[in-house]
This record gives sequence, C-alpha cells and structure tokens, in this order.
Amino acid sequence: MSSKFKTVKSSRALANSRNPGKASANPPLRWERQTHPRWPADRKRLGDAGRGDTIDPFDLSGRIALVTGAARGIGRAVAQRLAILGAHVIVTDINTDGATQTKAIIDEAGGTAEVRQLDVTSDAEIRRVSEAVIAAHGRIDILINNAGICINADALETTDEVWERQMRVNLDAVFRCCREFGAHMFRRGKGAIVNLSSFAALVDVRPQNHVAYSVSKAGVAHMSRVLASEWAHRGVRVNAIAPGFVATDMPLGAGVKMHKIWKTQIPTGQVLQPYEIANVIAFLVSDASSAITGHLVVADGGVTIW
Repeated sequence: MSSKFKTVKSSRALANSRNPGKASANPPLRWERQTHPRWPADRKRLGDAGRGDTIDPFDLSGRIALVTGAARGIGRAVAQRLAILGAHVIVTDINTDGATQTKAIIDEAGGTAEVRQLDVTSDAEIRRVSEAVIAAHGRIDILINNAGICINADALETTDEVWERQMRVNLDAVFRCCREFGAHMFRRGKGAIVNLSSFAALVDVRPQNHVAYSVSKAGVAHMSRVLASEWAHRGVRVNAIAPGFVATDMPLGAGVKMHKIWKTQIPTGQVLQPYEIANVIAFLVSDASSAITGHLVVADGGVTIW
C-alpha cells in the first residue's frame, strides 16, 4: 500500500481565498505525510528510500556528488544538472583543463564544484581521490560512473589490446569506483550510484561494429543489478542508464554520413542532447526515485523499440 498525502494551504493562502482581490502570487503549498492507518510507518529504513515525500523530492541540496569523465559531453551535462539541483559536485577527469572548464560553468551558474584529476584505470588514483573527498566532506552521497571509450573494430579485427583497453575503462574502472566509493556509502547506510551503460548493451548497433564496447556496457548493466541486490539492505541504490545516440564528441567523430544513417534508426528522428541524459540521471539519484534500484533505464529516443 502507498502512503497518502494531503495538501494543506498556508494561512496566507487561506486569507487570499477569502479576499481574492488582494491575492498575490501563487503561494507555496506544504506537504503533510499521512501513513495508512493499518500500515505502520517503517522508521528504520536506511538511505534515501522512503524520503521522497518532501515537497521537492528532486532537490539535491547538501549532497556530495562525484562524476567521472566530467570534462565534456554527458559527464559535463550531469555535473551541471546536479549542481543546479543543489549538490556540491566533484568534477573528475584525466583531462584537468576540461574539468576546470566544467567547474567554471557551474560556478557561473551559481553552483559549487571542485576539480580532482582522476585516471579511472588506476586503483591508486581512485583511492587517492576517495580519501581526499572523505577528508574534505566526510561522505559521498552520489556517484556517477560516466567515463568511457569506444573503439570501432570488427570482431575478427579486435585485438587483445583493443578488447582489454575498453574493458579496463568501461567495465573494470566502473567496478573499482563502485567498490571504493560504494564502501563509504555502505558503511554510512545511504547513497545513490548511476553507472553509464548504453543501448549497445541491449541490441547490436549498426552499421558500425564494436563488440568490445557493447560487451563492456552489457557488463555494466548487469553489474549494477548485482550491486543493487547486495547493497539494498544498507540503503544504497545502484542503477544504470542506457543512452542512445547522443550529440557528444564520441559519436560526432563518426561523420555526417553516419549521423544520417543513425537518424533513420531513431523513432523520434532526433539525436539526443547531453542534457536529456543528465535529466534522467538526476532523477535516478534524487529521492524522487527512492523506489528504483537495480534497473537499466533506457533513454534512447526509442531506438530499441524498432
């Protein structure tokens, strides 16, 4: 059974309803939680589960969020969106110049952020950043594993080096970041993680071939389910997102001819923008999604329904 809510007008709102001629701007409403009379409230639940009954469950004020690969593209858009919603964002990337630009954009918009250089393939660097974040903030509330690469190659031309490089960045690094930062969330009994998968985890992407990339992203999707299962009892939610064709440097490098082919595969006929993926991720780490864990959320403009 679900909780019931009732909306209660403020005293100013009641006064305005009695004197409509003097009413000012629409007054805010406040929420008053009501549990079902025969279903006692669970007051021992850990994490953000069950806290989505606030007036603004999308608000991230006071949260500490870390985004990998945030120097450009989807990572930059995610960092911006989380900051807009109130989170303090730790912008990480191997490219510190790009990460600094992301921070500048956030600062200009009135948000707060800091830059940490991070090579996600290095265990030592992951630990260093983790220790620095905990020392500075005492906790980590949100983790977005966005860093990734794609190398196109036919299966018979996929060398061990090509295969292993993509697995190191796209899969191994995601697990290691989840393990390191997730440990703090697990101990604290609270946290939300979103891992970047791809629609390539669900279908074969045509006409380009990239078996290693597709398999790495499928691994991310299933790993997220397993971690969600293991950590749910500690209040840590883990989800993955599967973007479709997004207008970032990686796919744009394929050229105009390829873009035209892709558009014929998208029901909406439009390549997605990074902010569209960022909006979905922001939902997944907010209290508005407190009931969602262990899922691969497909945000592809409908590509996988054809």
